[in-house]
Amino acid sequence: MQNLGPVPHPPVGPAAVVWRAASRFAPAISGLNRLAPFVDLGVRLFVASVFFKSGLTKIVNWDSTVALFDNEYAVPLLPPEIAALLGSGVELIFPVLLVLGLGARVSALVLFAFNIIAVISYPDLSAAGLKDHQTWGLLLLITLLHGPGKLSFDHLIGRRLLAR
Repeated sequence: MQNLGPVPHPPVGPAAVVWRAASRFAPAISGLNRLAPFVDLGVRLFVASVFFKSGLTKIVNWDSTVALFDNEYAVPLLPPEIAALLGSGVELIFPVLLVLGLGARVSALVLFAFNIIAVISYPDLSAAGLKDHQTWGLLLLITLLHGPGKLSFDHLIGRRLLAR
């Protein structure tokens, strides 16, 4: 049984029941920590694949992509060709960095902002599409706020820098 820390006075009554239950589950709960790097990687892989596939779709038929940015997407201030180029670049470069965990927080921030711009610039987005974008945004926030985890180049580089 794992020690959960010093207790000044042994708990009594309902607190004792909770304390004993927590003491029994503590080893199993701490074992979940071993799964965290794989979950972090899974989150990065999932959300990156969505954006990367979208970027691949854009470059398959460039003329139709430019036409979409000209007619469908309401991107302000940019000519459709530039908006299409920037959008495709973001969707092809930053997901790769996110998967590698290289500059992962910056990549998550860029994709998070891109996700918001996509929702704002496409007025005909369905309710289901909006839910998808909300899910991707939440997953990107996990990496942005929590970091990419141990299975990342950011972690490896950080460990090497700290070892000096």
